Amino acid sequence: MPHESKIWQIAIIGFDHMHAGDFLRAIIEHPRAAAAGLWDSDPARVDIVADDFDIPAEIRFADVDELIESGRPDIAVVCSTTREHAEWVDYLAGKGVNIILEKPFATSLEDADRMIEAATTADVLLAVNWPLAWYPPHRTTQRLINEGLIGRVREVHYYDGNRGPLNHVHDKREAEGALDPEARRTTWWYQKERGGGSLLDYLGYGATLSTWFRGGELPSEITARTHVAPGDEVDEQSVVIASYPGGLSTLQTRWGTFTDPWTHQPQPRCGFVVVGTEGTISSFDYAGSVTVQTHEHPEGRDIPVDVLDLADTNGVAHVIAGLESGGILTGPMSWSISRAGQRIVDSSIASAESGAPVILETADAAKTGAQ
Repeated sequence: MPHESKIWQIAIIGFDHMHAGDFLRAIIEHPRAAAAGLWDSDPARVDIVADDFDIPAEIRFADVDELIESGRPDIAVVCSTTREHAEWVDYLAGKGVNIILEKPFATSLEDADRMIEAATTADVLLAVNWPLAWYPPHRTTQRLINEGLIGRVREVHYYDGNRGPLNHVHDKREAEGALDPEARRTTWWYQKERGGGSLLDYLGYGATLSTWFRGGELPSEITARTHVAPGDEVDEQSVVIASYPGGLSTLQTRWGTFTDPWTHQPQPRCGFVVVGTEGTISSFDYAGSVTVQTHEHPEGRDIPVDVLDLADTNGVAHVIAGLESGGILTGPMSWSISRAGQRIVDSSIASAESGAPVILETADAAKTGAQ
């Protein structure tokens, strides 16, 4: 392996998203990764997370240019607001740094294409991290689909969310104290212009992973509805109907589940149900098994989830493995599958705003490639 002795230097840019702490843990725990530097426009947000991991002060930077110059990262993880993703990709691609964006990909397909263009022009890797893609049940489901266990996928039904983004911090720890309803609207999560809302937060998961399960197939039409609470400007719930030649799929997001799925699965349960021509798979977040129906076992049987290789356990490990094997990514982290998911998200936003179905052309010659 040509990179077997290389230590990959990884920076974290922005701490707007609580998953910055999850990335920091992934860097620390990877045998061939090191933190090159941490930066946020508000140093206090860096300190809150970095203190928990005993990160030395010398790699907590007040100036992002200084981080790039002295830290010399191979990879930068962007955990800014979604609205700022395109600006950061322009900046980092210009510095020759490989990029991991924490989900969602973008606030629009236009911004997604701008990022793809910047990365491909600079010949750097662009990846989008979808944490649900690392859950063993969902990776097991993809393996079983690839093996043909349930035939051709006809439907994917997705429901996911949590009690809300202000109820927890990094490592899914419970946030201390309740945020005043008026004060919460000052956070980017509840601001439309900055990419807030449950649809943008969670629909990308369902749209991207369902496209992965379907081998890249896109729907022909999208119908979406959202629920926006009085006084809010973004939704806390969305329901999307995706029309395919073989039937209808549903993708639902929810801030305000009764419990968080990582503590107690709420009802409806968070995860996926995949319906194929020869069987079905239920794949719920954090489950220790998936339940499969086939003609041989119509009653259903539980299949233990796969023990995953390191490269399939988190975005840092997956990108390192991709770079070490030639810089090509497939699956949800690839910009091609993430772009397909963004098309579904954009169409859903348009449908919710207009109150009418939106036709989504599946032929797309504008962007091609495996990455």
